[in-house]
Amino acid sequence: MARASIPLLTTIVAFVYVIQSNPATSTATILHGRTRPAMVLPLYLSQPNISRSISISRRHLQRSHPNSHPNARMRLYDDLLLNGYYTTRLWIGTPPQTFALIVDTGSTVTYVPCATCEHCGDHQDPKFEPDLSSTYQPVKCNLYCNCDRERAQCVYERKYAEMSSSSGVLGEDIISFGNESDLKPQRAVFGCENVETGDLYSQHADGIIGLGRGDLSVVDQLVEKGVISDSFSLCYGGMDVGGGAMVLGGISPPKDMVFTHSDPVRSPYYNIDLKVIHVAGKPLPLNPKVFDGKHGTVLDSGTTYAYLPEAAFLAFKDAIMSELQSLKQIRGPDPNYNDICFSGAPSDVSQLSDTFPAVEMAFGNGQKLLLSPENYLFRHSKVRGAYCLGIFQNGRDPTTLLGGIIVRNTLVMYDREHSKIGFWKTNCSELWERLHITGALSPIPSSSEGKNSSTDLSPSEPPNYVLPGDLQIGRITFDMFLSINYSDLRPHIPELADSIAQELDVNTSQVHLLNFMSKGNNSFIAWAVFPSGSANYISNATALRIISRLAEHRVHIPDTFGNYKLLQWNIEPQVKRTWWQEHFLMVVLAITIMMVVGLSVFGILFILRRRHQSVNSYKPVDAALPEQELQPL
Repeated sequence: MARASIPLLTTIVAFVYVIQSNPATSTATILHGRTRPAMVLPLYLSQPNISRSISISRRHLQRSHPNSHPNARMRLYDDLLLNGYYTTRLWIGTPPQTFALIVDTGSTVTYVPCATCEHCGDHQDPKFEPDLSSTYQPVKCNLYCNCDRERAQCVYERKYAEMSSSSGVLGEDIISFGNESDLKPQRAVFGCENVETGDLYSQHADGIIGLGRGDLSVVDQLVEKGVISDSFSLCYGGMDVGGGAMVLGGISPPKDMVFTHSDPVRSPYYNIDLKVIHVAGKPLPLNPKVFDGKHGTVLDSGTTYAYLPEAAFLAFKDAIMSELQSLKQIRGPDPNYNDICFSGAPSDVSQLSDTFPAVEMAFGNGQKLLLSPENYLFRHSKVRGAYCLGIFQNGRDPTTLLGGIIVRNTLVMYDREHSKIGFWKTNCSELWERLHITGALSPIPSSSEGKNSSTDLSPSEPPNYVLPGDLQIGRITFDMFLSINYSDLRPHIPELADSIAQELDVNTSQVHLLNFMSKGNNSFIAWAVFPSGSANYISNATALRIISRLAEHRVHIPDTFGNYKLLQWNIEPQVKRTWWQEHFLMVVLAITIMMVVGLSVFGILFILRRRHQSVNSYKPVDAALPEQELQPL
């Protein structure tokens, strides 16, 4: 399987624009050019004394009970293994403009493509148009930022080692967090991209929401305003589920949440105090210092898998393989990688614990985090009942990097105020219910949403999928990503269409293949659901049922088709037909009848005429006539 993302910590090269001696900088300083000393935190490791002064000054100012401030509850979308990232929705401007942003704890800047972008890819949503927002303000050039050539506006730039980059101008506008949020819309600084390259150019998501430690981070800006407590939480969906939830601000931790110390002095990254890894109840024979090399043990939401130092990886691999002697080791799905895979396991994720061993991470305070098999395995895309290790060797880098796979179906609380990170195993699709938070919708996975053109500063997501009453739906289209090669998929397209029809509760004849595209070992397929039988349109009730099943990931297809992910869905109204289109069959039928009647009349007349000519035909005087026998009177 191709690696969905490259470990961000080991690849990011940041360009720092403002570095002053005093680290206690506010975003307001950059905006308004106050005399207060300023600094924008870099993405690379800061000097210890700088990090210490930041952590101390800010933590004392913001200490508060988690319930004393509102928080922003937001949904997560996409899937870490299929898409390479999780996204959330953010609304910027007045009226709000919608963006799908990659959730990244390793980045400190939030940026979206700008309408003036000279080199930006084709992403999920339209580019941000500052001229259409009545509340947008450019961040004017001042002493505390890097400026453009005209020295009119502050600029930013981020470069990544895999040769992708983002650069643009800094702007300030109102940011809204959706209708599940108790937090009112807030003004914040963000990047408006003018150039993007590499993976940032080709990705489906619009941009990145930076949750790292840094003055341009969304979290830091909201904390500095005093509108949220200094904490945020992420909850990633489980294997084959995707989606999840995010909370900006504090929440009351569950009683059985496992905590570990996170040292902001050691690095600006979110590190944890990992000491020992247990496999099947037995500790790996390692020196605890192996997990403290270079950046230590880092938790990064922007990384897909987990990466261990060489010694730790070899010990972990040997321990796992010694417990799986009953399974057959097979090749991985991608020949470009030497994945360690096993066949013969159950396809049901809930039964994996019966085959694969339990893994525990023990922290410096003695607490342990139990990892389920879905936290260190990914499903083989070509062999049913086969799984591969999602933990790899981090090259020669001694850093221990724990990506999103480690925390699937785990609520992770980044309690920055108290310098600790908490873990709580749960079902992320039922997070609000399990936390007993009322008035919140379940953080179920969903698809892309249309652009919100409302002037309301608190835009809403469409959890209820309300359709206009007068809309007559002509067809529903949706794009699907499958982790299977199209050459293997093509012979089974009718079977897949039949499976989709059953899951959507429609007739197989209503599901049509529109288009397909093959990309490596994966396939992208466009489908459409048409009205049934002689119906001219799909009823709103039927459409809502289909949309909810698609958007909430309640369509289950056989494992032979690998993992799938819904990329987007769309409703197309019934096409208004012209008089000729509406009456075409009737006209053709009438013409056909007229032609048949006409030909019939012509044929009858022709026969009668021939008979008449044969009776009264002219005969010459000397023509021989047949004898007529006299009949008796």
